[in-house]
Amino acid sequence: MRNVRKPSGYVGLDHLTLGSDLLSIEQALAALSPTARTANNILGVANREFLSSVQPDSWYPIQSLLDILEQLDQQLGRYGLIKIGRTLFKLTHEARVKEVASTGYDIISGFDAMYRHANRGNQIGGWKLLRFDGRGAELEKTTPHHCAMEEGIFTQALSAVGVSAVITQPLCFRKGAAACRFEITPVGGTEHWGAAPPK
Repeated sequence: MRNVRKPSGYVGLDHLTLGSDLLSIEQALAALSPTARTANNILGVANREFLSSVQPDSWYPIQSLLDILEQLDQQLGRYGLIKIGRTLFKLTHEARVKEVASTGYDIISGFDAMYRHANRGNQIGGWKLLRFDGRGAELEKTTPHHCAMEEGIFTQALSAVGVSAVITQPLCFRKGAAACRFEITPVGGTEHWGAAPPK
């Protein structure tokens, strides 16, 4: 079930992910599923057995997470993965992020640091802020993580600081692009959108 194509610039030498990220997928799925049996069926036997041995503070090969995301993509589709991303952020990151972020700019400019908090290795890609102004923001994504889940994480992270936004993805490596491009447009006012510091 491996998606062998990766974004431009991503090599993934010794790319490891924190166990808490793996477990948060299971927690998010359980929070969204009406019964434990439904969540277990979606994950599958092999993934459930693997997750039962995961320790939150230990590091695991990134492919273990990517395989689970591929499984969820097949079972839930794009909108299911967006919901997983939103729930995952609420369960695992929201309280900590709200202590240090108060604007859309804080979230968007800090997204790469959040990625590196839970991922380590060499040439593991990341998030590059291409534009931030009063009309919106653009980022380039060169991580191997599933874009729909990332969209859900972004949506919930912005919501945590009072920003409603529309997120679109004109380019995606899964659809043949060299890297992914995310465009974020605030809607319903820019009171909490923030501003980039002067250069």
